[in-house]
Amino acid sequence: MSVHREIAPAKLNLALHVRAKRDDGRHEIETIFAFCTDGDRLSAESDNALTLIVTGPFAAEIPAGEDNLVLRAARALRARAGLDQGARITLDKQMPVASGIGGGSADAGATLRLLTSMWQVDPAHASAVAPEIGSDVPACLLSMPVRGTGAGDELEPVDLGDLSGAPVILINPREALPTAQVFARWDGIDQGPLGDWQAGHNGLEPAATAVVPSIETVLAWLAAQPGTSHVRMSGSGATCFALFDSDVQRDRAAEAVPREWWYLATWLR
Repeated sequence: MSVHREIAPAKLNLALHVRAKRDDGRHEIETIFAFCTDGDRLSAESDNALTLIVTGPFAAEIPAGEDNLVLRAARALRARAGLDQGARITLDKQMPVASGIGGGSADAGATLRLLTSMWQVDPAHASAVAPEIGSDVPACLLSMPVRGTGAGDELEPVDLGDLSGAPVILINPREALPTAQVFARWDGIDQGPLGDWQAGHNGLEPAATAVVPSIETVLAWLAAQPGTSHVRMSGSGATCFALFDSDVQRDRAAEAVPREWWYLATWLR
């Protein structure tokens, strides 16, 4: 029996401006999504039922039951395509949860790509169900640089130029930080339009650091490393990242990361 595989690339918000709170409880944002070459890993085999096994270093921190976004994505795609097929899915959870780098949304997007290929269905079905699963899922389904507006689910491709392939390090202080908790602390002030992302910022940093003060420590540590640029928090945190001028400088920084922090040395796609 053939095994189908997909990577769920870690998501980065190169900049994120919060504009307003919507009537539906979500927030109007402007952001630039970028994706790394590494992330969680999914595999699947054909089966009569839809089942999920979760493995990996962060497996114990996420639900494997019906509320898991992987199963929600699989059920939504199957219903949309009018299928009665199943799949035995394995999620190798390499990324920390509630960390601002996609997490469940990246896993859901990868699941949609994986099952679209395995079930040989029209990719339009995946695009149609992605917004129903979560605001970041459409971007994670594409896993390519895009500008996100609306709730982050209205997408437009962007050209990041020679930034593709740039070395990057991600660091999380090993503190989960639920997205809703951070947005609840947003001060309600419109942070203005996001033009050039390099001149932008992450407008959720003040709210996130109020909950997890160690974010400031991570950002300061990254900024002190030789060869860094664009040191920022991703999404609602608590993961922070820095782009580096070279692989060598990134790898030297990776060797010096304090042991109590989680890190990933990777590249932008």
